[in-house]
Amino acid sequence: MALGPGKYDDLCTYVRQQAKAGGACVMVFNGEKGWGFSVQCPPEALLDLSGVLRHISDTIRADAAKDLREIHERN
Repeated sequence: MALGPGKYDDLCTYVRQQAKAGGACVMVFNGEKGWGFSVQCPPEALLDLSGVLRHISDTIRADAAKDLREIHERN
C-alpha cells in the first residue's frame, strides 16, 4: 500500500468527515476512475487494518457460501 493520496482519496475524506470518524477505508469497483481504494487512519491503526479486512473477507465468504447453499437447496 503506497503512502499518500490515492485516486479515491477525496471520497475517503468525505466519508471520514461525514462519519466524524478517526479513520475510513473506501473501496470502489468500476468507478469513473477505475477500481481502487483509499485508506485514511492514524499510523498505529494500520497494524490492525489487515485483521479487520481479513474479518470482513471471511464474513463475506461465509455469507456467500450460505446463500449459495440455500439457493441450491431450493432448486
